[in-house]
Amino acid sequence: MDLTPTPEERAFLAELREFLRDELPPHIRDRVACGLPPEGHDLVTWQRILHARGWGAPHWPVEHGGTGWGPRQRLMFQRELLKAAAPEPHGLNMNLVGPVLIRFGNAEQQRRFLPRLLTMDMIFCQGFSEPEAGSDLAAVRTTARLDGDHYIVNGQKTWTSFARQADWIFCLVRTDSTAAKPQLGISFLLVELNSPGITQRPISTIDGEAHLNEIFFEDVRVPAANLVGEPNRGWDYAKYLLVNERVGIARTGRTRERLRRAKTLAIRTHEAGAALIDQPGWRRRIAEIEAQLAALEVTELRMASAADPGSMDTLGAILKLRGSELQQAANELLCEMGGLRGLRMEPEHNGEEEDPDWLRSLGAAYFYSRSQSIFGGTNEIQRNIIAKASLGLR
Repeated sequence: MDLTPTPEERAFLAELREFLRDELPPHIRDRVACGLPPEGHDLVTWQRILHARGWGAPHWPVEHGGTGWGPRQRLMFQRELLKAAAPEPHGLNMNLVGPVLIRFGNAEQQRRFLPRLLTMDMIFCQGFSEPEAGSDLAAVRTTARLDGDHYIVNGQKTWTSFARQADWIFCLVRTDSTAAKPQLGISFLLVELNSPGITQRPISTIDGEAHLNEIFFEDVRVPAANLVGEPNRGWDYAKYLLVNERVGIARTGRTRERLRRAKTLAIRTHEAGAALIDQPGWRRRIAEIEAQLAALEVTELRMASAADPGSMDTLGAILKLRGSELQQAANELLCEMGGLRGLRMEPEHNGEEEDPDWLRSLGAAYFYSRSQSIFGGTNEIQRNIIAKASLGLR
């Protein structure tokens, strides 16, 4: 497989870099460069800038607002965004619910939702996990009972990322409790979060934020028209969605950007009279992460060029597993290099210190990165997928 960029791809990269240099708002770049998630309103601003350029949903079909790019171009686009400390297109809208609607939704749902997803006039969060159904997703107990032309929804979702910024949630709900297998009784339902009977409760995390939330449903009436695809087929749609999510979690461009900052910090930080970059232990750790990252980048390109769709699930699990581990390793390296400065949690300036904002937020970025081995399916689950598909284990 020839992984060398073609002349057309090099021209494409130059166009991407020029766009990012000229169009990415500095305040958004600065926050993301700190290793922190962008604010909700900044995500909307940036998504609309991308959409105006025609780049809001790179992997959607052209007829629904996509770019028509091939897999390698889409991968280059994602990498360049992350290396430039730019937010990606809104993942829940563009990578998760959007592709499900394109693949399984009806024409009316596509007409109603897809244009609003592109502009973020409609923002979704994900309602999969429950207190007793996380890694064992087939155990969901939130029910949806058909009552005329509405479903009546009761139950609870938890660990719902960024629900405070969302106005809709896509949910797995149990519509048939008598199915022979639990996977066969689950449906995929779109629910408006301002519906009567819905209560949200934020979950404070160790980085001082409340990215996660609990959502409670009590006799919530949801139009039956909001059911995606066929009743009791939600498990199939969820599997399709999760492959897209796991591929996006690799984020090799973001790890590359964090590694670049680690090298900068290693040059300017001295210990025992010598710069960290000149000390064998630190140099070895940087080199190990860089070598592993280069191997993962090749794996990404392999997946982008894969002719066999059946390999996507396994390659997606590999990317999610190694990508999350390398993101954590890069953030841990930065935090350790920062010493006491690396324990700080706030990026704001107090007017007295000379450290750049990204250095003063290493602690928050490190703690936030710990969640990456959990969301999208825990890394233990990814190892099971790899073992079953690649090693023939059961």
